[in-house]
Amino acid sequence: VQLQASGGGLVQAGGSLRLSCAASGCTFSAYTMTWFRQAPGKEREFVAAISWGGGSIYYADSVKGRFTISGDNAKNTVYLQMNGLKPEDTAVYYCAARSGTYSRDFQAYIYWGQGTQVTVSS
Repeated sequence: VQLQASGGGLVQAGGSLRLSCAASGCTFSAYTMTWFRQAPGKEREFVAAISWGGGSIYYADSVKGRFTISGDNAKNTVYLQMNGLKPEDTAVYYCAARSGTYSRDFQAYIYWGQGTQVTVSS
């Protein structure tokens, strides 16, 4: 399984970005696709997950109502639409995949993308 993340960048507070994670070597609908993020000096934290081709969706409380995770089964791609960005959203964002049910524990994932930097200026 290979994951390719893209879409990060620099944005002002209140702005928007859309991250993409293209997956190959797996059947998207059979995997949980998850976004994590890691800020400098902090542990990697769960952001959002989508399972069963979109049948189940989960969010961290800190992003609920601002971020939207979605998937395109035909393209084997998961997206993270981020609106209302705040400086505290600044981090490297990683997509990850695991077979079966979702987990908020990054140690439960063995497939990882390379990370994409999101920087939100105040």
